[in-house]
Amino acid sequence: MDIEEFANFLKNENKSTNTIKGYIADIRDYNKWFHETFSKDFTIIIRQDILEYKSYLQNIKRNNAKTINHKLSSLLKYNHYLVYKNIQKEIAIENNDKIKIQLQYASPTKVTETEVKQFLQSILESKNLRNYALMVFLAYTGLRISEALNIKMDDFDLDGKECIIRTGKGDKQRSVMLNSKVITAVKEYLKVRSNISTANGSNYLFVSRKNKKLDRTTVNRIFKKYSNSITPHQLRHFFCTNALEKGMLAHEVANQAGHSNIHTTLLYTNPDKKKLIDKMERL
Repeated sequence: MDIEEFANFLKNENKSTNTIKGYIADIRDYNKWFHETFSKDFTIIIRQDILEYKSYLQNIKRNNAKTINHKLSSLLKYNHYLVYKNIQKEIAIENNDKIKIQLQYASPTKVTETEVKQFLQSILESKNLRNYALMVFLAYTGLRISEALNIKMDDFDLDGKECIIRTGKGDKQRSVMLNSKVITAVKEYLKVRSNISTANGSNYLFVSRKNKKLDRTTVNRIFKKYSNSITPHQLRHFFCTNALEKGMLAHEVANQAGHSNIHTTLLYTNPDKKKLIDKMERL
């Protein structure tokens, strides 16, 4: 076991100092266990030894899954190093040796309905009807920011409460429904849209004074101006959670948000962490 050469190997892979320290600490822990078990240091990585070490970490040390997976990752990296140095030929650790962790135990939503309403109210009070219409659109349709900015004047029907969303190169599209909040905000914005210098020459719904289409950079600045936590993606998360809580079915939300996999939508059926704790306390 040559720790210094292994450290140099990691440096050549441009690993950070903290990452290298973590790898080395895990290798030393493994060697300590190996020495206590077999009265000698290890020289190569043997699969059976790794499985015994994993069992030791689980059942004796009672380490959590994240810690165990980190140690296995470090040993796998050392295994690659040994192969690179021609010290051994085989990779003894497999990806499925790691313990599966349920990462998404609660909804991805990080903002509350009250926070979103306060955010929208602040923009409304700024009297910028374009910004307000865009934010309401995002909060109550579940669109990606790129989809909202690509909406053209002939894509929506306010009387029919519907909007066509085109993705990719226009070869894919879906129809999303608009509620009264969105319709009212857009109608008010359309009254002043013609006052924006480039609006008359642009077919896009959301326009800027300098460009024919409002750009993502400008939108990001708007978000940062009015909130430290709400982002376009957080509004999308908020829509999915809010829609499900208000009674929409998973496949209906999936269509609105454009989820290609229903399992993505089902993540939002989980309560957020605070609500989950509150429910647990009721047991």
